[in-house]
Amino acid sequence: MSTFQIYPAIDMRGGKCVRLVQGDYNQETVYGDSPFDMAKQFADGGATWIHMVDLDGAKEKKRVNHEYVIKAAKELDAYIQIGGGIRTEEDVMFYLNQGVDRVILGSIAVNQPDFTKKLLTTYGSKIAIGLDARDGFVATNGWLETSKVKAVELGKELAKYGAETFIFTDISRDGMLSGPNVAACAELAEATKKAVIASGGVSQIQDLVDLRQEASKGVAGAIIGKALYTNQFTLTQALQEERKDAN
Repeated sequence: MSTFQIYPAIDMRGGKCVRLVQGDYNQETVYGDSPFDMAKQFADGGATWIHMVDLDGAKEKKRVNHEYVIKAAKELDAYIQIGGGIRTEEDVMFYLNQGVDRVILGSIAVNQPDFTKKLLTTYGSKIAIGLDARDGFVATNGWLETSKVKAVELGKELAKYGAETFIFTDISRDGMLSGPNVAACAELAEATKKAVIASGGVSQIQDLVDLRQEASKGVAGAIIGKALYTNQFTLTQALQEERKDAN
């Protein structure tokens, strides 16, 4: 039986903790002045993992808000995974060498598949593949473009090269509090035989219940952002769900 993890999310822009709606930089809400303080709050609240995203990095295609990520990795009693702005092997090594536990490759998984396979062969489980899908097709470059690649097909291909963890986002649901796409997560997990973390749309505890019921298929966790920031439920409540036995 797969274990199921809760990943509270910190999206960073301009050194602040923000949320966007469907990746739209014009629909931003600031929820905190310090990404590190927010990460500390989550770690102190019992989170095992923290999911951090460098939104500036994703847009500018280079690391921007990395100082907060490194500080969290070094000072907090939680595992840190980071996505956004990771375009080179040097970026991957930079984070891993400073204590970050997992680095997420997004756009380059589609745009540079050979390079991505090389990184997977080298770093294995330290790399997660972010598959952000619009109508089943992978979107890239901060969701500004939709490729002709199906998320499930790309997942199956990269699994052959050592991808152990996929983070699946249904863009239509991100920041909308409309519920995650449970079926698509389960489909990807079954197709790849790897762990799939659901991202986007979690709005109530029942969403976590629904996702956890697919743990046997490989749905291995949920990234929660807006629901925590708007007090739909608490981190404590989410972690209680994480710790229930998945039957």
